Order: sequence, then C-alpha cells, then structure tokens
Amino acid sequence: MRMRFLGSTSEAGACPTLYETDRGTIVVQGLQVTDAEALADLRDVLDGEGAVEVPRELITEIARRVLTDGSATAFPTCGGTPTATG
Repeated sequence: MRMRFLGSTSEAGACPTLYETDRGTIVVQGLQVTDAEALADLRDVLDGEGAVEVPRELITEIARRVLTDGSATAFPTCGGTPTATG
C-alpha cells in the first residue's frame, strides 16, 4: 500500500494527519484512545482495529478542500514522506 499526505493540523510536535491510499481508503494518524470509558462507547470493534483521536477541524478542513477543488492541498507536515507497506 502507498499513501499520499492529505493534511495535518500539526502544532508543537503533535501530529494528527490524514492520508489517502492507493486502495481508495483514508488512513488516520493520531493519538491512540486509551480511556476505558471512551473505548466502551465504540461499537463492533474487530480484532486489529483501534481508535485514534484527531481534531474536528482537520476532518472539516480536508473535506472542504477536497469538495471545493476536487483535490487536497497539503497543510504543513510533521516531516518525512508518508509511505506504508502491507
């Protein structure tokens, strides 16, 4: 799988980020949710799945950009070239 950086609201080293894959999916990078009460609210979690937390403004800004121009315009990144194998 290959990924393309879509955007981030990175500040002070925190790096919630969205990526588009060559599989037609979106990968979310963010803080892992570990709060037991929050995890109890999740539904139908399969083996290998987890939950990450990202700012609402990241999702809305990427959606706005994609819907407005039909393509995502990258925000400043945490650095590095996003790629994955698998």
